[in-house]
Amino acid sequence: MVRCHNRGMLRFELLATEGHARRGRLTLNHGVVETPVFMPVGTYGTVKGVLPRALVEMGAQIILGNTFHLWMRPGIDVLRQFAGLHRFEAWPLPILTDSGGFQVWSLGDMRKISEEGVMFASPVNGDRLFLTPELSMQIQSVLNSDIVMQFDECTPYQTKGHVTTEGEARASMELSLRWAARCKSEFERLGNPNAQFGIVQGGMYEPLREASIDALVALDLPGYAVGGVSVGEPKEEMLHITAHTPHRLPTGKPRYLMGVGTPEDLLEGIANGVDMFDCVMPTRNARNGHLFTRFGDLRIRNARYKTDERPIDETCACHTCENFSRAYLHHLDRCAEMLAPMLMTVHNLHHYLNLMREVRGAIEQCRFASYRVTFAHDRARGV
Repeated sequence: MVRCHNRGMLRFELLATEGHARRGRLTLNHGVVETPVFMPVGTYGTVKGVLPRALVEMGAQIILGNTFHLWMRPGIDVLRQFAGLHRFEAWPLPILTDSGGFQVWSLGDMRKISEEGVMFASPVNGDRLFLTPELSMQIQSVLNSDIVMQFDECTPYQTKGHVTTEGEARASMELSLRWAARCKSEFERLGNPNAQFGIVQGGMYEPLREASIDALVALDLPGYAVGGVSVGEPKEEMLHITAHTPHRLPTGKPRYLMGVGTPEDLLEGIANGVDMFDCVMPTRNARNGHLFTRFGDLRIRNARYKTDERPIDETCACHTCENFSRAYLHHLDRCAEMLAPMLMTVHNLHHYLNLMREVRGAIEQCRFASYRVTFAHDRARGV
């Protein structure tokens, strides 16, 4: 089965399905991306501790950059000099850039939201700055990212212990919709040759999510993301929205679940129609000695690994597992050697990327459901 959607510099082909699970292919300005896909996070123009060459070798097809942080440092003048982010960070493949909406949300009381945009104090030097949908599109145009995310307000689950009401979530979602229209207008005015995605908001309220989808679909954007999850809500609430929202998005366009999550979360998202994921979890956890394996999670700082000659995961083909023992990684971590987080990041990212490879094959062969059962059994077995 092949269904295609072309828009700007994005072509999406749906190659196979099993239930809501999808096997697809994205063609972007800087290359082809096989989906489902996990996108390593490179906030400041680098995936922490990993050479770009190593990312390519382990199978990364597309990485993230962050508009907000790159605007702060090094600034758009430097990035304009390099004709965008690809040359600046020596990454030849596609890049997706977040609009800055999540970072604005994380500033809390340091920012003031209005219809026009967001006023806040720079976390770098304290300067008063004003970020608007138009400016976000302008910065992302300079970055020349293959996928440009709309500027949105990330609806919080709660603020200072107060759970966001349906009325408050509606006002936030409707503001994001107005900003989406402004983003599309500015994106087109700039003549950006890449692809722009809209972001579905609405908090934990199903009718609001459906209203957001309807309005964004009317804008006829090349792709859509589900935002406003992994923002402090209970896990069951996140899983509820994951089950409700993605498969309601247009069939012929890519679907992206933002900021999620564990390997189990990724499989849950895929089962509900998600094509694209990003999360800092594999890299951040690696820097804290928390490693993902086929047989559960491993905490390398545990004293039991001091003399363990086995690799992190005996089924893993990453550079770390093929060359180094748990004992060595335990030693490096205890000594605060910089090689420790580098090697552990390689493993965690390889684990996530290999999971996506296996899932793509399983969907092609119509055995994704059985793959999930085996995966859950293996993970429960323990290390």
